[in-house]
Amino acid sequence: MAQYVLRLMLGLLVLPSLWLLPAHAQDVVSIIPMPRTVEPRVGKYIFPAVTPLYAFDSFTEVAGLLAEHPHVAFGEMERIKSHKRVPDEGVRLVEARAEDRLPADAYRMVVDSNGILLVAHDRAAMINGILTLLQLAYTLPDGRELPAMLIEDRPRFGYRGLHLDVSTHFYPVPFLKKLIDLMALYKFNRFHWHLTDGPAWRLEIKRFPELTQKAAWRTHAAWKDWRQYGSRYLNEGHPNAHGGYYSQDEARELVGYAARKGITIVPEIKMPGHSDAVLAVYPHLSCSGEPYRNSEFCIGSEETFTFLTGVLDEVMAIFPSEYIHIGGDGVNKDAWTGCVICSARMEKEGLKNVEGLQSYAVHRIAGYLRSKGRKPVGRDEILQGGLPEGATVMSWSGEEGGSVQAANAGHDLIMAPGSHLDFDHYQYDPETQPEAKDGYIPLRQVYEYEPAAEGIADDKRKHIIGVQGNIWTEYLQAAEQVEYMAFPRAIALAEVAWSDPANRNWENFLSRLRQHYRLLQRLHVNYSRPPYTIDIAVRFNPDTFTNTVSITTGQLEPGIRYTIDGQDPTARSPRYTKPIELAVPATVKAAYFIDSARVGPIDSAKADIHKAIGKSVVYQTTWDTYAGDGVRTLVNGHKGGKHADGGQWQGFKNNMDVTIDLERREEVTAVALNFLHDTTSQAYLPGEVKVLISDNGKNFREVSVSTEPTPTDAALPGVKTYNVNFDASATCRYLRVVATNVRHQLLLTDEIVVY
Repeated sequence: MAQYVLRLMLGLLVLPSLWLLPAHAQDVVSIIPMPRTVEPRVGKYIFPAVTPLYAFDSFTEVAGLLAEHPHVAFGEMERIKSHKRVPDEGVRLVEARAEDRLPADAYRMVVDSNGILLVAHDRAAMINGILTLLQLAYTLPDGRELPAMLIEDRPRFGYRGLHLDVSTHFYPVPFLKKLIDLMALYKFNRFHWHLTDGPAWRLEIKRFPELTQKAAWRTHAAWKDWRQYGSRYLNEGHPNAHGGYYSQDEARELVGYAARKGITIVPEIKMPGHSDAVLAVYPHLSCSGEPYRNSEFCIGSEETFTFLTGVLDEVMAIFPSEYIHIGGDGVNKDAWTGCVICSARMEKEGLKNVEGLQSYAVHRIAGYLRSKGRKPVGRDEILQGGLPEGATVMSWSGEEGGSVQAANAGHDLIMAPGSHLDFDHYQYDPETQPEAKDGYIPLRQVYEYEPAAEGIADDKRKHIIGVQGNIWTEYLQAAEQVEYMAFPRAIALAEVAWSDPANRNWENFLSRLRQHYRLLQRLHVNYSRPPYTIDIAVRFNPDTFTNTVSITTGQLEPGIRYTIDGQDPTARSPRYTKPIELAVPATVKAAYFIDSARVGPIDSAKADIHKAIGKSVVYQTTWDTYAGDGVRTLVNGHKGGKHADGGQWQGFKNNMDVTIDLERREEVTAVALNFLHDTTSQAYLPGEVKVLISDNGKNFREVSVSTEPTPTDAALPGVKTYNVNFDASATCRYLRVVATNVRHQLLLTDEIVVY
C-alpha cells in the first residue's frame, strides 16, 4: 500500500506538465495516438513466467482483455477489495478516487520494477489503458519487458470512428473481427457498419427474408463489372451468385465482440435513396412498381414507411448503439416527380416540391428513431429542409455541406470529409498503385486534418463530437485490399481523433509509426508499405534568381541519390542530404538506393530559369476555381506539383488564352507547359497547345502547335507536359499561348516555360 501511495504522489507531481510531451520519451516507447503525458523513468518491469493480476470489482470483466497479451501469461485474477489493500506487485487495475486528481475519462499507467499500476474511473477509460499496454507489447522489440514510465492520457473526442462499406463488397466475420482488433489498439470506439446500399443488402431481416435470399447476391463479384453488365441480383444458391450476408446471430456476436474492446457498432440502413437492392425484391415499394426502373423508395406510400420501420425495429433489437445511421444522401429526386402517390403525399402534408418530400421522409424516420430512444445520424443532405430534431450530421462534404452552419446552429457534428478521410482514394502515385477511386489522399493529408473547421464559433466547437474515416469499397474486392487502403492512414486518423493538436507533430508521428509496422506485421496486416518512390520539388527564388530543389521519399533512412545533368542516378551519384541550390537550368533526377541497388523508380524534374520569369501576363480568358498565385502564377518560376492542391495550379473552364510581354525582343526556340490530368478535380488535358508571336502585341502569327503531351500516356492521373518546339528560332516581344478546352471541364496549368 505504501508503494501504491508513493506512485500516486509521483503521478500527481507531473500534472502541471500534462500538455507537454518530452521529446526523449519516444526514444523509449512509440505510442499512437500520442498520449498527453509520457514520462520515462529509470528501470523496467520484466514480466515473470506467470504475472500476478489484481482488479477492483468494476474492472474484473475488462481484465480479461489482458489475456490477449502476445507474450505474457497471467495468473488467476484476484479481486482488490479496497484501496488500502492494493498489492505492490504485478498488474493492478485500480478504481480512481478523488485524491487521484484524474479526469473522468482519463487513465493513468505507472510502470516500475515491481509491476504495472492502471488507474481509471470507469470501464471505458480502463479499456484504453489496457489497450495501450497491449499496443506496447506489439511495438517494443521485446514485449516481455516494459520500460519504467508514467503515462496519463484521455481522448480529445468522444466519437472516434471508422466506416466500412460491406454493401459494395462482402467481407466475412473473421475479417471484421480482425479490423475491430486493430481499431481497438488505436483507440477507435465506433465501427460504422455500412450494411445496405444499392449494390446489396447484407443484414438478415426475419420479417423480410427475401432481402438476403436475393438482394444480398448479384451477377458479378467485382462492383465495376456488375455496374457495367446490367446491375442485376440473383437468388442465393444460383451458380453465378456472388455476395453474402450476416445473420442476426452473427451480427449480435460481432456487437458483443466489439463492445468487449470498447467499440460500439453503428449500423447504417440506407434510406430513402440507394434502394436498388430492396426494390429488385419488392418492386411495389418503388414509384414505378417495377424492379430496376428507379432506385428510390416511393416515400409517398405508407407501405414504404411500414417496411422501413419494420426493418429498423429488428436493427435496433440487434444493435444497442445510441446512434443509428440512415444515410439520407445521394437521393434521385426525379423518381418522385410525376408519381401520383408522391404528389398526393405532398398535397396532404403541404409540401411544395420533391425536396420537401425528402425532408418529410427523413424527419419522419428520425422521429421514429427518437421515439425508441435512439439518435438518428445522416450525411450532409439531411440538412436540406431543416435538420430533424435530435439528429447528428455526419459531415462528409465538409464545410461545403453546411457543417459550419449546422454547428453554429447548435447541432452535433461528426466530421468525416471525403477530401481528407476517404480511404478509397490513391495514397501514392497512381501509376504505382492498384486501381482505386480517382483522387489523392496521402498519409500526411490525413494526419494534418483538423476537425475544428474554421468559421465555427468558439462556444460552438463543443458540437464537433468526433471524427470518422471512411472505407468505401468499390475497388476493394478482397479483405487484403481493405487493409492496404486503410493502413497506415487509419493510424494517422487515430491520432487526429484522440490527441490534443498541440501534441501532434508530423515528423514525430513518422518516427513513432516506424515501430508500428512491427505491430502490423505481427498481426499479418496487408498494410501499404512506405514507397520507394521519389518526389522532387523545385522552388524558384526571385530575389537570387536560383532554384531550390527538395527531394523527399516515404523512407525514413537516407538513401536518395541524385544527378543534375539529366543522367540517371547510380549508386555512385551524390547522396541527397539537404536542399540543392541551382543558379542555372538543370534536369534533376533522383532515386532511392539500398546499398548499391536502386529499389525504386527514377523521378525527374526540370529546374527552369527561363525567359518569361517575372514578366507581365495579359489574360484574354481569366482563370476560374484555382487561382494559384494570381497574375504571377504562369511566370513565377514555381511548378504546381503532382496534385491539384499544390497551390500553384491555375484553372480555366474555357480555353486558356494568355499573352506574355517579354519586355524586349527575345529569341525564342520552344515553349513548354504542364497540365494536370485529375478527374477528381474535373481536370483534363487540352486538345492542343499553340504558340503565336508578335512584335506589337496586336498582330500575331502562329509558329507552332503541340497536340500530344509528353509522355503520351494521358490515361492515368498525373502531370503531362506539352512541348511546343519551333521549326526555327523566332524573335519576338509578345508571346501568346492558347490551349483548347475540348472536354469543357477544367484546364489546370502551372507555368509557361519559354526557352
